[in-house]
Parts: sequence; structure tokens; C-alpha cells
Amino acid sequence: MQLKNPTEIIGASMTVAESKIATTRNRPWRLLLAAIAAGAFIAIGGILSLTVGFGFPGAAASCPALPKLLAGATFPIGLILVVVLGAELFTGNNALLIPAYMERRYRLTDVVGNWTIVYIGNFFGAVGFTYLFVYLAGLTASDPWHSAILTITSAKTSMSWGVTLLKGIGANWFVCLAVWLALSGHNLLEKAFGCWLPVMAFVVLGYEHCIANMFYLPLGLLEGSDVSVGDCIWRNLVPATIGNIIGGAVFVGMLHWYLSRPRRN
Repeated sequence: MQLKNPTEIIGASMTVAESKIATTRNRPWRLLLAAIAAGAFIAIGGILSLTVGFGFPGAAASCPALPKLLAGATFPIGLILVVVLGAELFTGNNALLIPAYMERRYRLTDVVGNWTIVYIGNFFGAVGFTYLFVYLAGLTASDPWHSAILTITSAKTSMSWGVTLLKGIGANWFVCLAVWLALSGHNLLEKAFGCWLPVMAFVVLGYEHCIANMFYLPLGLLEGSDVSVGDCIWRNLVPATIGNIIGGAVFVGMLHWYLSRPRRN
């Protein structure tokens, strides 16, 4: 079976979006549970990426790109799980809900309601997994991973607001392109590879994904970073979230709806 073409992808996104909005209206607790699962899935990608990417400090000294490549190659398991298992991810929904909204199939309040519930669920899923299955399990208690997460936390909260915003746009542009590619596929391999390549690229390039940072920043705080909770929120999560919305809704949802929407006679 051939991959869906761009117009067919838009049609598929609208079908998915209408189902998501129906769940938002009629079964918000189901939406919240699916969002908690997605937050945990992204945290799974985060700890796998951290463990592999920073597990070869000697090799990294002579090849600085190696940790980024290894981290990027392993992180996409989170989005693959979200897409294949039907979990609810805030950043993916930034793009998915836009084409049908542009066709006026539901209201802006429906979009905002979905994003709000899913964002909250993603937060609890990511933080809960991080605390129970990473921190309490001692996965980053020793070096090189302990030092790595402290460095990552410091770096993520040391950038300017504008840089974090731009990196947020880049991250969700790539992530939502991955969702679009996954929509084009029909089987597990096609969907998984569609997710893998753009997500690998955003991690290697160092862009900022707000849900991934709901893993990295809490873990850094738990491991003793001297960065404050306020810095994590204001200097990273807020600009990254705004950037992610722009990258997903505008650069993917709106743009590809305009380019590929079915034309009426």
C-alpha cells in the first residue's frame, strides 16, 4: 500500500482531530489518562537518551557529536509509543488540531481545552515516571549520568528567553513533521521510521521540547541542581511551550493545511 499523499495526510489529521475533540468534550478523564501515559512515554525516551548519549564520556571527548547522535538515535522511542498506542501528547496536538479548526469543524475553545488537559496530563506523567522509575530507582545517582543531568539542567535554564523560544519553535516543527510522516504510513515500520528521523534531528540539534523538559528539569532538581523551580518554569518551560505551539500550529498545522487542503469547486 502506498504512503498517503499530502492531501490525504490532511484528511487523516482531521479525522484524528475530530476524535480528539469528541474525547475532550465527552470523556475528559480518558483524555487526561492518555496524556499521563504520553508524558511517561516521553520520559522513557528521555532517560534512554540520557543513559546512552552520556554513557561514553571518553569517546565524547574526541568526538563531540557522538553524545548528540546517540541521544538523538534513542530518544524517539517516546513519540513512537505515543503515536502507535494512541496516547495524547500536547506538542503533537499543537499541529493535529489545527487543520480541522481552520475548516471550522470546532471552536478555538475546544482546541485550548484539549491542549490544557493534555499539557497537565503530560506533566504528571513525565514527572511521576521521573520520580518513581528514574530518581528512586537510582538510574542517575552515579556519574557520568549524575553530572550530565546537572549540566543539562543548568544549560536549559541559562539561555535567553528569546533563544529558548526559537529552539522551542524548531523542536516542535520537527516533532510535528514526524507526526505528519507517521500519518502517511500504514504499518508499524512506516510509522516508527516517520517518527524517528525528524525527532532524532531535533535532539541532535539541541532544540527545546517542553514535554521532554518535564523529564530533564525535574530530574535535575531531584539530583541536587542549584537551579530554582522558578528558573525552570520561567526561563525554560514558558518560552519552550510558546515556541512549541508556534512550531506545531503555524509551521505544520496551518502551513500544510494551506498547501495541501482539499480544494472545493
